Amino acid sequence: MVEGQLRRRGIADERVLDAMGRVPRERFVSPDQRDAAYADAALPIGGGQTISQPYMVALICEQLGLHGTERVLDVGTGSGYQAAVLAELAGEVHTIERIPELAESARANLAAAGYGGRVHLHVGDGTLGVPGRAPFAAVAVAAAALEAPPALYEQLEPRGRLVVPVGSADGQWLEVVVRTPEGPAVLRTVPCRFVPLVAGPAGAFSAPADG
Repeated sequence: MVEGQLRRRGIADERVLDAMGRVPRERFVSPDQRDAAYADAALPIGGGQTISQPYMVALICEQLGLHGTERVLDVGTGSGYQAAVLAELAGEVHTIERIPELAESARANLAAAGYGGRVHLHVGDGTLGVPGRAPFAAVAVAAAALEAPPALYEQLEPRGRLVVPVGSADGQWLEVVVRTPEGPAVLRTVPCRFVPLVAGPAGAFSAPADG
């Protein structure tokens, strides 16, 4: 996976490649999907949700530009896989999930994979972030918004990075938004495809659909 799907497609950050190699992806998929855990595809995790393909997880993590000491926020816990990768890359990881049942499943996955004490899991509206734990050096979002959620941008520290898919079902780009004294500095990277980011009470959740 690391050599064939990531390095050959342009992922160059060795810390990200090492992290992707260390996290046991099979712990974050259902037993009947474990033979395909490292396939170059999104996989169902139950409840109509999926775990993003490895390349998109690696790309999001690379675009965050982490060095190892940062506090980061992962919006859209899903199975917990991206939070586990972030735990290999940052000093403190918070992740937030809208659906309580999915959050509990992710909590169990993280514990089974050895990340139970390294990831702080919150249940709530991810578009609002976790203001009580802000500021964050980086925020990763695993669902598409029409624009970068203002609350998440406001929870960034100076020069912090928000990586979020932006667009509609007709077309999306992965955006990197940097907090600067002049305001948001936005870089579009690659086309992507995620389901919409949903705000408000738990319902149909904004987990990654494809990447």
